Amino acid sequence: MADITVEFGSSQSIGALREAAYRLIGEASCLIDTVDARHVCRLTPKKALAGEADEALRARFLDLVTDENLAREGSRRDVRDVILALAFGALAREREDSKSR
Repeated sequence: MADITVEFGSSQSIGALREAAYRLIGEASCLIDTVDARHVCRLTPKKALAGEADEALRARFLDLVTDENLAREGSRRDVRDVILALAFGALAREREDSKSR
């Protein structure tokens, strides 16, 4: 059974790679190493796969990484929106207080 290697640059979140590896746990084991500022993921299928299935597993892993990246981006956006809402709310209250004095 041959390993499937997928490499990512240093801008890729290691957390998203770990989450994707976890979600793939029933289909493959994943070893993630960081070498020279690159993340190298070695997928070992749980059962022998034909050549096309190797590509399908690689594609599934990439889809899961993309999904995790989007989920994390959405989460950051939600936090940013809450922070902005609180800040603008505080400014509005301060303005109302200054008008009522």
